[in-house]
Amino acid sequence: MADSESRAEKKERTRQALLDTTMALVDERSFGGLSLREVARGAGIVPTAFYRHFASMEDLGVTLVEDSMRVLRRALREGRRDLAARQAMPTAKNSLAILLEHVRNNESQFRFLIRERHGGVVEVRRAIDMELRLFAKELAIDLSRLPSLAAWSPEDLELAAELIVTIMMTAVADLLDGDYRGAAAEREIVIRTERQLVMVFLGMTQWRSS
Repeated sequence: MADSESRAEKKERTRQALLDTTMALVDERSFGGLSLREVARGAGIVPTAFYRHFASMEDLGVTLVEDSMRVLRRALREGRRDLAARQAMPTAKNSLAILLEHVRNNESQFRFLIRERHGGVVEVRRAIDMELRLFAKELAIDLSRLPSLAAWSPEDLELAAELIVTIMMTAVADLLDGDYRGAAAEREIVIRTERQLVMVFLGMTQWRSS
């Protein structure tokens, strides 16, 4: 039993090493530019051993998406708490402060998601798109609980949620862009994104859903 547990622990360590190696490699390169051989070498295993952990490089990429999205979704979930149109500015500021903190603490994961969202590996791109759509659906459910939006159709709620998620993702991309580094540039991004969110929140109060 002890030997079995030891083998399981070793397998999990190797699997995590493959994920960590890949994340380190994609910090400066696209996932599509990686080879199975170099990922295996970085994790300290022979290429054939890779298949004990992942069915393919695409499978590994989708797993990276799922792990990275947990970080993003946690940030966005925290940021959407107490969402209310009448408190648009405080909510926007709080949401962006939380998101910015997560971006700083998890740059590799966020950089991977932003780069691969429109990248060349179809399976990875689809996985990111699906995760963002799922999050938008969760946000739409939150929005439906607001008294001012109780009469909105599910379609309109999802459209509004998708717009909010898109604004947040654009802010993340800008924050990770080397041209925007520095406190002054970050302030500019935050102020601009706050205004965008406030416009959305206030506009939602005037929209008459069909």
